Amino acid sequence: MQKHRIFIAINLPENIRNRLVREQEETKKLFESSPEVVRWTKADNLHITLEFIGYVNNDDIMEIFNIAKRVTSKKAPFLVNLNKICYGPLDKKNPRMVWVIGEKSKEFASLRDDLEEALSLSPENRQNLLAEGRERKFSPHITLGRIRQWEWKRIEPEERPIIDKEINMNFEANSVEVMESQLKRGGPEYTVLESLPLTNKL
Repeated sequence: MQKHRIFIAINLPENIRNRLVREQEETKKLFESSPEVVRWTKADNLHITLEFIGYVNNDDIMEIFNIAKRVTSKKAPFLVNLNKICYGPLDKKNPRMVWVIGEKSKEFASLRDDLEEALSLSPENRQNLLAEGRERKFSPHITLGRIRQWEWKRIEPEERPIIDKEINMNFEANSVEVMESQLKRGGPEYTVLESLPLTNKL
């Protein structure tokens, strides 16, 4: 039986994605002497992950659609504020990503926590979340690039680029997407399987 690698995300408006791509290009310049250190995220793949679910079959996907729809129908659109580009998960000595982080908000935390509870993530999936640096009290984040650890450790500590830039970007999150990730040789490819609007007008 075919398995699908599924996660739930908030995708970005085109104007925010374009601005982040420009920031990504500026950040790349810091690695000009060692470009192999970071595998940069494709522009179309920039997103905020809410839940990584893992491998599921076709029947499970339909159930995920239904569960996620019940959660999102009770949520209203809310503002996402992105305010910094830095290493993640907030570890300057042994970072695994270059990411954009945003302000914590009650609306974001409520959406994420309700999805997590409704989907009843398994212990295995909870470990996957921790491996991604997604502790419970996390800020929304967008991965600009993933650091290749072997290459990173070859750079002398004092020569490692400093990444700590304040930014000011915000957008309204008005939908949540159920996404499929297909792992390809050139990097993952993401497909929107279902878009679920946040429809509660409060």
